[in-house]
Parts: sequence; C-alpha cells; structure tokens
Amino acid sequence: MTDTPGWTPPGPSAEPDASAPAAPAATPAPQGTTPPPAAPGPYGGGYGSWGTGPAAPGPQPGGPYGPQFGSPYGWGAPPSPKPGVVPLRPLGVGEILDGAFSTARIHWRTCFGLSIVLAAFTEVVQALTEWWGFRSGSATTYEFASYAVLPLDLLVGVIAGGLLTIVVSRAVLGQPTDLKDAWRSTRPQLGHLLGLTGLQALIMGGLVALLVGVESTGIAGPALPLLLLPVLAAIIWVVVSIGFAAPALMLEKQGVITALKRSWRLVHGAWWRIFGINVLLQLLLFMVAAIAVMPFAALAYAFGAGFGDPFAAESDTAAGIGIALMAVGGTIVKCITIPAAAACTVLLYVDQRIRREALDIELARAAGLPGHGAPHATVPGQTTPPGA
Repeated sequence: MTDTPGWTPPGPSAEPDASAPAAPAATPAPQGTTPPPAAPGPYGGGYGSWGTGPAAPGPQPGGPYGPQFGSPYGWGAPPSPKPGVVPLRPLGVGEILDGAFSTARIHWRTCFGLSIVLAAFTEVVQALTEWWGFRSGSATTYEFASYAVLPLDLLVGVIAGGLLTIVVSRAVLGQPTDLKDAWRSTRPQLGHLLGLTGLQALIMGGLVALLVGVESTGIAGPALPLLLLPVLAAIIWVVVSIGFAAPALMLEKQGVITALKRSWRLVHGAWWRIFGINVLLQLLLFMVAAIAVMPFAALAYAFGAGFGDPFAAESDTAAGIGIALMAVGGTIVKCITIPAAAACTVLLYVDQRIRREALDIELARAAGLPGHGAPHATVPGQTTPPGA
C-alpha cells in the first residue's frame, strides 16, 4: 500500500515505464466549452502541495473573476468553502485560534488519546525524579531533578507534534484520522523529525550560551541591558523564524536543512504577525493550564503538601501525595496544551501558504469540493483521493 502525501514538494519526475502503453494524444475541446482541469504539473501549486496550482485561465466558478471574487455585479465575494475546521482563505487571528481548539475538540479521540499517553509517561518520570531529588534532602538536587526530564519532554513533544501535524492537516480538509493513520504517515519522517529537533536544540543552545556568556562578563549597570536585549531579541527572532520547519518537514516531506530554510522563507515578511499570534496563544494556554492545575494544587495543600512544594510539606508522606497530585494535574494540562499548540502552528503554516502560494485552491480541489476540479492527490495518511 502506497501512502501518497498531499504536501509533497516538487522533485525530479520518475522514469517512464517502457512497458506501459503510450498515452493517447490530446483531443482539442470543442469551441465554446470549458477545458477540464489540468493534470498535475511537475511543481504542484507553489512549493509542494495538493493539486496542480493556480486555476487555468478562462471562466471560473462564481463569475468571470473566479471563485474568490464572485460576480462583479453582486454584493461581494461568496462565502469561502469550509470543508474542515477553517475556511479555505487567508485566516484571521480568531479563526486560527478557533481552528486550533476546534481540531482538539472535534478529533478529541485522536488528539487526547495520543497526548494522554505521552503526557502521562513524562509526568510519571518527572514525579519519580522529583521524589528522588526531594529524598536527597537538597533543594539544589531537587531543582536539578525537576529540570532533568526536559530532554524527555522535548523528545515527546517532537513525536506528538509530528503525529498531530498529520491530524491537523486532515482536519483542514474535514477528513478524520486515527492514530494508526497518523503514525503511518509520520513514521517515514520520524528520523528527520528527530534530527530537526536536535539541530533546533543546538541552535537554541548556542544562543542561550551566548546570553549566559554576556551575563558572566561582569558588566553591570546600564550597559548590561544594552548587551542582553539584542541577544534576547535574536533568540526570539530565530525561534519564530524556524517555527514552521516541522510542518514543512512532515507535510512536504522535506529534509532537515531544507525544512529550516523553507520555514525562514515563509515567516519572512510576516514575522510580527506570527509572533503576536503565538504570544496570544501562549497566554491563553497559560490561563487554561493555571485553571486546570488549580484544583490539584488545592488538594495538595489540603493534604499538607504546600501547593505541591515537597519542602513545604508537613511530612514525607504529604510531600509524596503533593508530587503525585501535581503530576496528575500536569498530565491533564498537557492533554490540552499539546494538541492546541501543534494545531495552531500547522494552521499558521497553512495560512502563510494560502497567502503566498494560493494553497486554498489546491486544498479545495483535494477536498473534492464542487467547481474546483477532481482531486488528484491524496491526503496525508490515506491512499485514495478524498471523495473517491
């Protein structure tokens, strides 16, 4: 069974099969008729996507100005098609955030089924390391143990992000998926995904090391902020600029370096908008996390665990109860934040491609919407065109 990704980038065409019969010569269409949709070209629409690219010249559905504009004598453009969680047109901030949470809500079995397994695993490991750090009797060891699981969180985030990228890409077309389909589409790119994460960690580590180096120079007074602010700005700039690398790698089947370059090009010219949406998302997720974990912190306090801080607990037993309760709360929080964050990143990526490369036309064709031609590419994770 062949899995034909719907976001595959252009590449060298395969060698023709000499044993296959030659294709019949094209017959000119009668005068006065609209030619059928063009066959998929070697470059797709823009830089790797579903379908053939911009529509052929000639009359388009919705009037002589195409489906986006409708009739020039009407009251404006007809409603944009919405086969899935977002309309197929440039998206507003509210639509991106709503689409992210709608994906988690509509496909909750897949999103939360994946997230709860990974989140529970990481929280159990973190709880055990924190208990070990607490039993050592040193607050420094406890803090070290608390941060020692960050590499595991990063690895789990990579796997979850890759699987959920496929889920969101299918949700845009209104196509359901399950964990088996998501894993089938993610598995060929898993090695590249891990390599991308490692490279991103090295880039971020280098910038953080530069920041620590500036702080350790011994410079004090007004000069220190003048040195720190450019480094902090560089870190934020790089994080946002390479934020689309994972969706490009998974959905366009890119390599690691190519995906990073691809992300940089897509973000260029829209950095502030993408940064602002990410900040807004993080604020929303922070509020959701604070509300979700509050009952568990209150329970920990009721058991004498000091809101989950084991060194403020009344006894070792209370400290253990507090650590366990906070682990349960952390699992629930991650079940909410992991799908929402992954969905927002993918929808921002889709929005940029719609704005830059008219991806909405190809998505409508891939979804099998009337008036956009027959779909001739498959959705990630399935082997037949949507609507076939």
